Amino acid sequence: MKFSVKKGDILEVLSRLQGITGRKSGLAITENLLIQANENDITIMATDLETGFWGRYPASIGSAGKAAINSRKLYEIVRDFPSDDVDFYEIENRWIEIGKQKVQYRIVGMNPDDFPEIPRIEDTNDFEIDSVELGRMIDKTIMIGSPGDDRRAHINGVFFEKISRKKKTLRMVSTDGSRLSTVDYEFEKDFPFPSEICILIPKKGLNEVKKFLPSAGPLRIGFIHNHFVAKKENETILIRLLEGSFPKYEDIIIKENCREMVINRHVFLMMLKRMSILSSDAYKGVIFNITDGRFTVTTTNPDLGESKEEMDIVYDGPKYEAAFNPKYFMDMLSVIDEEEIRLCIINEERPCFVEGKADKRFLSVIMPMRL
Repeated sequence: MKFSVKKGDILEVLSRLQGITGRKSGLAITENLLIQANENDITIMATDLETGFWGRYPASIGSAGKAAINSRKLYEIVRDFPSDDVDFYEIENRWIEIGKQKVQYRIVGMNPDDFPEIPRIEDTNDFEIDSVELGRMIDKTIMIGSPGDDRRAHINGVFFEKISRKKKTLRMVSTDGSRLSTVDYEFEKDFPFPSEICILIPKKGLNEVKKFLPSAGPLRIGFIHNHFVAKKENETILIRLLEGSFPKYEDIIIKENCREMVINRHVFLMMLKRMSILSSDAYKGVIFNITDGRFTVTTTNPDLGESKEEMDIVYDGPKYEAAFNPKYFMDMLSVIDEEEIRLCIINEERPCFVEGKADKRFLSVIMPMRL
């Protein structure tokens, strides 16, 4: 194998692939990238056994072949390489020489035949979605993280479903048991989607998809053979779906008899950040106290002290007092773009609903803590 490639053509993809190759899979080979020199270009592949990637990039080919090269070290070499052209040459015993002129590296590769096979799915029943909107949906769902020791599929995954309305809608739903987010995207025409199947995509896989989204324009996504597929012109990501079911969430998002308040997003966010200064693992809650025209947030930590802050609001409902984890609100507020949000409360037993004042496509549901 021998080829020369422009540094600018592969540096960005090498950087983005660190999230896949840096994840422990139990196989040392997945810490490597499989690079294959074709007739007129190179193919770069990566996998952690759950998320697979391949992309094609221009190169000047001297001879065909393939090699498995440590992903982290290759990225660092290319990132700091002093010239725009980088030569790759495989020598004996899987050693790969990387260099140009006065700079040369020799690193040992692994057997490329041991690299796990990434399914090549060409005939996907896919459909087009705006890449910016998909990125927005991913941000608003994976901000609810997954505890590392929780094996439940509906906690580790994001639920995709098709909703039949006047316009066909793709909905993504995410939860960790204490909060839930839904975000919708409306299509002008119907789209192929296996609505009878529960589709759960791993949150960590969607995080990798987010890195590869184009800055503008369409992207094609689809579901086939127990995989989610995202494709653009020269790159494809394949994610193995989770096995399991997603709980019935529809009753949770009903906002009947809800009292609403409109609050400035940034003011509310900074208020919660200040109230969180005295929080700890043992005392992480803050108390919302809402009365006519006043919203008060307090926190008490016997080990550190207490704090209190008030803001004026428009509210004419009954007195309300409930405790919440402020981190849940701060996570949610960080992914809303609007200046004003709508806070909806029913009673101390029911969750708090948050959405943008104008954009109703995103809804966050946060359960209260026990006082």
